[in-house]
Parts: sequence; C-alpha cells; structure tokens
Amino acid sequence: MKVRLISIIRKEFIQIVRDKRTLAIILLIPIMQLFLLGYAATSDVRNIPLAVYDQCRCADSRSLIDAYRAADYFLVAYSVNSEDEILSLIERGDARAAIIIPPDYDRQLSRGNAQVAFILDGSDPTSASTAYSAALMIGQTRSTDILRETLARVGLNTQKLQQPLEVRTQVWYNPDLISNYFMIPGVIGMILFAITSILTATSVVRERERGTIEQLIVTPIRPWELVVGKLLPYIILAFIDTFEVLAIGHWWFGVPIRGSLGLIIGTSGLLLLSGLGIGLFASTIANTQQEAMLTVWMTLLPSIFLSGFFFPLEAMPAVLRWFSLIIPLRYYLVIIRSVMLKGSGLESIWVETLALFIFGIVILLAASLRFRKRLD
Repeated sequence: MKVRLISIIRKEFIQIVRDKRTLAIILLIPIMQLFLLGYAATSDVRNIPLAVYDQCRCADSRSLIDAYRAADYFLVAYSVNSEDEILSLIERGDARAAIIIPPDYDRQLSRGNAQVAFILDGSDPTSASTAYSAALMIGQTRSTDILRETLARVGLNTQKLQQPLEVRTQVWYNPDLISNYFMIPGVIGMILFAITSILTATSVVRERERGTIEQLIVTPIRPWELVVGKLLPYIILAFIDTFEVLAIGHWWFGVPIRGSLGLIIGTSGLLLLSGLGIGLFASTIANTQQEAMLTVWMTLLPSIFLSGFFFPLEAMPAVLRWFSLIIPLRYYLVIIRSVMLKGSGLESIWVETLALFIFGIVILLAASLRFRKRLD
C-alpha cells in the first residue's frame, strides 16, 4: 500500500514539474496577486457594529448615544458593563468599534470639559477609517449642538466658551489604518482556496483526457489511494504558497504575525479540505479541463466576493450576508485576520474553526464518495 501511494505521489510531482506553465501558476501567480491586491483600494462601509459602555446612564449620555445611533455609519449592537466585554467583543470580531462614557460625564459636560473614549478595531482599515472619520464628525456635531444650547441658556458669545465635548479615538491592532494589513491575510486564503480547487480539478480531468485514468484503474491501486495520491502534492504546494505569501507579506509589507503560526497552519489545512473537495467534485462532472475550470470558477467567484475578501460584509445587503454563511472562505478570513493582526487564540475563533472543519469534512467526503463511485 505504501509503495503504491508513493508511486502515485511521485508520478503527480513529475507531471507538475514537466508542466512549466502549471508550475509557474502555482509559484508565481500568488506573488503577483499579493503585490497587486496588497495595494488595492478599499471602499466605505455602513452599519459598523458598535458596543456602548455607558457608565453615566444619564440623559446627556443617552443623547450622545442617540447621536451615534442616528448616523447610518454605526449600528448600536451591544450594551456592555465593562471594558473586558469590549475587549472580548472586538477580539471575536462581533463589534468593530466601542464608545466608553465616563461615570461623571454629565458633571464634566456642565463644566465644559467632557471627554469620552472611542475605540476602533484597526484590523479592518476599511471599516476603521470610516468609523474614525464618522466618530469625529458625530462628536463635533454633538459638541456644537451642546454649545448652541448652552449659549441659548446663558446668553454668552461663542468666543467665551470652549468646546464642551471632546471625542478621543483609539485604533487597536492597526493604528495607521494600513490597508495591506487587511488585504494580505485575505490573499493567503484566496490563494489556498483557488489554487487547490483549480489544480485538483484539472489534474484529475487531465488524466481522463489523456486516457491514463483507465490505466490507473486497472492497476492494483485502490480508489482511496488514487484520491490521496492525486491530492497530496497539491496540498504540499499550497502550503509552500502559504509560507511564500506569509514571508513576503511580513518582510516586504510589514504585516505583523501576532498570533500562533501553528494555528495559522492548522486552520489553513482546514480550508484546504474545502478547496480540495470542490476541485475533486468538479472533476467528477467535467470531461475536459476547460469544463473543470468553469465549474470551479462558479464557486470561486461567489466565494471571493461574498467572503469579506474585497468588501466588508457589513456593507452588503442582508440576503447576501445570509448567503455568505455557506461559504468556507468567509470563516477562514475571520480566522487568519484575527490571528495575524489581533493575536487571537483558539478560544476567540473556535466558532469559525468549527464551521470550517465541518464544511471541509462534508465537502471532501461527498466529493470523494462521488469520485470513488465514478471510478467503480
């Protein structure tokens, strides 16, 4: 069994090395994608999930919260009772921003020197840059309204009053709001998902086009050995691409790797299960490599655009957000961005990890059974 499996793997590697174009796609295209998408522009977003820590719980603090609620930039999603809850929500990605109102906010406001803290999740610079500008704008507008109300009560000129409210923003994880920090981890997921699915589908169909699949079937090789032997080389090459993009992203673009490298590799392996399963499934319904490519792209395009790779999910219509729940790449992007930028551990991303594992096992098992049935 071991000799048969090694022979299949060796044959597949020889075929890859001989096909210079395929080898170039595997090794060079990820680098091109990295540099192109690393400098890509981003767009504004709306309905950024906001956590509120109101320690004052007075009429003035409620008016401030209402001002943020009235703007379509923010969606007041959580009311918390401690800064630890804010940390937990932002670390899990449930909230992208948080406002902290001090206990004596009303007294500070009456003295004309009130301050509130506004915290931003900088791991997504698209959302953070929008939230940063919106937080300042809303705070300044509210400050002007309070100043106008004060003037009406005491009859003073504007020059005699200082601004009664100051919003101090803090950006976590990506203080400079560098878009590369958001894009490059996503490139890793896209490369893993695309290359494994496309190359797996075309490699199996290529055997069928050349008539060598029949030769393999009549040999003592078992169906599962053929599946593993065909898939394992592309798993190895996909991990090579992963290290390649990680190294360039870290050393060239300066993207930090704050979390566990082992966790990144482990969850990347879970994404590979889905990519390999989709590629294997495509190979069972395609008779030519062109058909296999088109079949795979039917799944890749929704995955790329509805996973949060290019555009934040918060900016999408509700229907598309619900549809994105069945896309494995969505969960992986949350994982790798949280691990690389926030240094999150498994306790913060276990839901996404479990979803990725379930999707991978189900897709790969279904594809393997269909492929084996076709061989039989």
